[in-house]
Amino acid sequence: MTGKTMFITGASSGIGAATARAAVKAGWNVGLFARSADKITALTEDLGEAALALPGDVTRLDEQQDALQRLADRFGGVDAAFANAGTGLEVPGTENGDPEAWHHLVHINILGVLYTAKAALPHLKPRKGHMLMTGSAAGRRSIAGSVYGASKWFVHGYGGNLAEEMSEWGGRCTIIAPGMVNTGFFDEEKPDKIQPDDIAEAVLYAVSTSDKASVREVFVMPA
Repeated sequence: MTGKTMFITGASSGIGAATARAAVKAGWNVGLFARSADKITALTEDLGEAALALPGDVTRLDEQQDALQRLADRFGGVDAAFANAGTGLEVPGTENGDPEAWHHLVHINILGVLYTAKAALPHLKPRKGHMLMTGSAAGRRSIAGSVYGASKWFVHGYGGNLAEEMSEWGGRCTIIAPGMVNTGFFDEEKPDKIQPDDIAEAVLYAVSTSDKASVREVFVMPA
């Protein structure tokens, strides 16, 4: 049992919920942050006293700051934060793309990640803690007109820069970069692709390495 505490955004389903389950099983306390209060409340009830439901909007820095403080007050501190919340686009490409949808995506996939880091670092720094972010295989290759992919390029670039910043005080930052994952992100079930539990295992691997190892990126691709 670690007795450590992890803050997870986008925790109501998919990778976030799977990571919460895996973390609690491994002895972590978890703070579940998402807009779907009913879903994270139900998950918290399943996970028991090691979980705290923290309803909020990832695009609001003040709401993330408040949630992290509540989590720290509940469990005595925060050791890891997983900026997992993200969204995609119904219409791909630039020529046919919807600028309003781009605005929404940028606020979640880019600003939301920045806000999680900004809110979490004051809690992580005293404990030499760990920041994690959900990147993507799409953030490491060029895909015709993919604005979503470009937002994940940002996550990979920023995560590397943040890792350097955090290393100055003994902290670590890891990008978890999956290929296609069978989540609600897609309209149809994809049972032959990566499962959320596979990504949760990658998160737990990254946070369980010794303090002499800094895992910067973990790529998980369909077999």
